[in-house]
Amino acid sequence: MKNTSDSDKNRLGLSIMDITALKKSSDVLFLMIGAVMVFAMHGGFAFLEVGTVRKKNQINALVKILSDFGFSTIVYFIIGFPLAYGITFFVSAETLVGDNSGFSLVRFFFLLTFAAAVPAIISGGIAERSKFWPQALAGAIFVGTIYPLFEGMVWGRFPVFGQNDSWLAGLAGVPFHDYAGSVVVHAMGGWLALAGILRLGPRTGRWINGRSHPLPVSNIPMLALGSWMLCVGWFGFNVMSAQEITAITGLVAVNSLMAMVGGIVVSLVVSKRDPGFVHNGALAGLVAVCAGSDKFHPIGAFIVGGFAGFIFIKAFMWEQERMKIDDVLGVWPLHGLCGVWGGLACGVFGQKFLGGMGGVSFIAQLVGTLAGLTLAFAAGFGVYFAIDRLWGMRLDREEEAMGSDMAIHHIGAYPEESIR
Repeated sequence: MKNTSDSDKNRLGLSIMDITALKKSSDVLFLMIGAVMVFAMHGGFAFLEVGTVRKKNQINALVKILSDFGFSTIVYFIIGFPLAYGITFFVSAETLVGDNSGFSLVRFFFLLTFAAAVPAIISGGIAERSKFWPQALAGAIFVGTIYPLFEGMVWGRFPVFGQNDSWLAGLAGVPFHDYAGSVVVHAMGGWLALAGILRLGPRTGRWINGRSHPLPVSNIPMLALGSWMLCVGWFGFNVMSAQEITAITGLVAVNSLMAMVGGIVVSLVVSKRDPGFVHNGALAGLVAVCAGSDKFHPIGAFIVGGFAGFIFIKAFMWEQERMKIDDVLGVWPLHGLCGVWGGLACGVFGQKFLGGMGGVSFIAQLVGTLAGLTLAFAAGFGVYFAIDRLWGMRLDREEEAMGSDMAIHHIGAYPEESIR
């Protein structure tokens, strides 16, 4: 064998450097595409709410969710991301780019889209009767402090639940596993929303003398558009949670697909073809698969998603008609309960004896899930109680009757009709 010449060594060294640089740049591009896909999901949240609320509250839905994203970006940049991961942006731009092509910056963008989903989830539950600025303040508090605190415990720098050296890993053998946020994002959002919904109370006319009077949705095609946008973006939500291109796996993509389909099929049958339940059933399946999307067998993912569709329909009816909780979009059953189911299901269907990848524990999943929902509901109750006492959270009766579009934004969704 010939000895490698100095020039060959130099060429080899440059080649390795080029490959390393390409890997870093590819990771940045990969995660940026994921961030844009999840950002597009916020349009899905908006149109899902637009289609579900009455015509007099459609503009408010659009403005709330876009505004919440703006406020979320500010507080997550300054407080939330540094709290969860110990990374600050108050250094020079040269330092931020560093030798990894600015990966930390695009990682912030990607994880911001997760964090901002929390007020977007809440928005659908408290729609049609909440004041604008008090809810914007509550959303900013959640994204800046409550959400990143639990995020840091599972994905970040606090070894409480999600790291291999956490006490939970010592107790259960493995840490709490939530690959893409069934609990960290969705259950947290759903249980925070429940606290706000209970504090606000039902919309005027929802129950009269104890009798239920369901308020109709305004636009089923808009509702369906929101569901489709969320479904498409969800593949960025789940698949790009790998955060590095070398960690990507087709298992996550196919499990997401199968869980979504499971939610569709079961909700189609159980609801007797109701379009609202069918389109939300797809989302229920996707919520539930997030935690174990890298662990399930595709058949297991289908079962998990299908059961989530069943949970959503039955829990929504129970919430509305038995508990008399006026949760406009059903965000507590959809995100809160299906998120809890996803966290627990990861500890069952992720096991090798059920065809999963293994490395999960039901005990760890139970503890981590209970911790997330308890923190969310307790913090939500405290924040909404304080804001309501200080400024009030609910529109007055005349404003609610007028609709939040005219009462808050002074324009309706169809200005031409107002002119006529």
